[in-house]
Amino acid sequence: MSKMIFVNLPVADVARSTAFYQAIGMMKNDSFSNEQGSAMTWSDTISFMLLNHAFYSTFTPKRIIDATTTSGMLLALGLDSRADVDAITEAAIAAGGTELHGPEDEGFMYSRAFADPDGHGFGPFWMDPVAAANGPEHMADATA
Repeated sequence: MSKMIFVNLPVADVARSTAFYQAIGMMKNDSFSNEQGSAMTWSDTISFMLLNHAFYSTFTPKRIIDATTTSGMLLALGLDSRADVDAITEAAIAAGGTELHGPEDEGFMYSRAFADPDGHGFGPFWMDPVAAANGPEHMADATA
């Protein structure tokens, strides 16, 4: 079995959050979804579990933060192109998300950022394959 990651996110409204994550390109896995939560597939090895607060609370004794006012984490999403970064960000905004920052272009890397309706932050980015493999300092060698 491949290594996998399941990102558990507390959400106020499972149906609203499910619609949002579908709008940004994730697929709902009905086999692992119910009224308490939705399993949203990002890739073969990455899923987001959107859990209502009551169900999320069964996994931790800690208080659930209000992600609209407190940052608990930022999730970077690696994409294949600058256009993909723009597309997912525009889809997120259209589906009720909030843009956290506009385009940032470092030459070897391009990014934007958005929050879902519950305030969870995402940073979609594209990185030049040479920089991804060797570090941004090698970009000068590749373009010289």
